[in-house]
Amino acid sequence: MPIGASVGKNGVNDLADVLVVQHLLNAWLGFTGQKLLPTTGECGTLTVAAITGYQGKALAMPAPDGLISPGGRTWTALAAGQGARPPLSGADWWNANQARYPNSAAVADLVQPFRDNVAAFLKALKDAGATVAVSSTRRNATRAHLMHYSWRVANGSVAPNKVPALPGLAIQWDHGDLAKSKAAAQQMVKLFQIAFEPSLTSRHIEGRAIDMTIGWTGTLKIKDKAGKTREIGTPRAGDTNTDLHKLGAGYGLIKLLSDPPHWSDDGR
Repeated sequence: MPIGASVGKNGVNDLADVLVVQHLLNAWLGFTGQKLLPTTGECGTLTVAAITGYQGKALAMPAPDGLISPGGRTWTALAAGQGARPPLSGADWWNANQARYPNSAAVADLVQPFRDNVAAFLKALKDAGATVAVSSTRRNATRAHLMHYSWRVANGSVAPNKVPALPGLAIQWDHGDLAKSKAAAQQMVKLFQIAFEPSLTSRHIEGRAIDMTIGWTGTLKIKDKAGKTREIGTPRAGDTNTDLHKLGAGYGLIKLLSDPPHWSDDGR
């Protein structure tokens, strides 16, 4: 329902128009977790403040004026639900939002006692002259959700409108057309560089796993958990050397043989 006259600061503020604006503003306020306006039809300071807030936050207007005019920019955006509906999935969503949900490669982000076990094992490796490149520790749960459902929507194993909502994550998987929804999800699969269906129950999400590449030259003379020096030869790679796997287990790191860089507290 369009408004017939201006609403807001120094506006005409007819009761029917103010009610329409208040209801539309409440959709934005509710979606963004803000306190809703009383829908009284009276344009008071709260309504003007909400209009100004919408202009500044949802529309990024440099100088919000607190006024909504029929056919104007603010009215057009508000009536279209801009800022009150989750943005559609796809490459544009990924480019604008994925950086908010970063993974970590920091040992400090692991949970105890695994954190201290990893630190001790890494120290032993480095003291022995091994090279260690850590690629992943704690995985962001929201990022894992995005990766998991990007894959599933793209591959048709879940309908776009059946993807469970995640608190704090604003994304609309359903484009109103299955082919478009799957294509948008596939764009995200490509941008996430996903090769296999991502898990939602990874030890990385729990902070109980680390991915790292380990190498050395010659014979690795490394101290085990008890402080005794052990000699480890070929193969000179952390993913395939079973002697290193046994030594790592003494520190509380169990090698997952099917995943070359992956170590965890229980081998999963």
